[in-house]
Amino acid sequence: MSLKQQLKDDVKIAMREKNIVKRDSIRSINTMIKQIEVDERIELTDEDIIKLIQKGIKQREEAISQYKAASRDDLVEKEAEQIEVFRLYLPVQASDEELEAGMKEIIAQVNAQSMKDMGKVMGTASKKFAGIADGKRINEMVKKLLA
Repeated sequence: MSLKQQLKDDVKIAMREKNIVKRDSIRSINTMIKQIEVDERIELTDEDIIKLIQKGIKQREEAISQYKAASRDDLVEKEAEQIEVFRLYLPVQASDEELEAGMKEIIAQVNAQSMKDMGKVMGTASKKFAGIADGKRINEMVKKLLA
């Protein structure tokens, strides 16, 4: 079953269960998908949808930091709940140990010696860990290992 179909099925279930947070979060994902498909006249793959969901999580995390600065705890809680629903549709994230082992492999593969080689490592790592680790975690691990 495709991710898009799973989202459609889950929104129906959330509506039946009167789970408002889940319903609204899935609708938000579906809106992002539909907007790109209509604007660009393309059919999104599961990988594209995963990238959209990651983008949505990032946007909500930024909103949380702004809401915290404005002391809007009610909105912080709402955004955090949406992030939890979004994460249900992402592949299982790589553990720190798996990420570190994979990064060491990539560093050896591209023969990286210092921080100057970070671009080479990041390019390969971003492709290898797409969907299972976000760019921030990859970046932090590269810095740790090349420092």
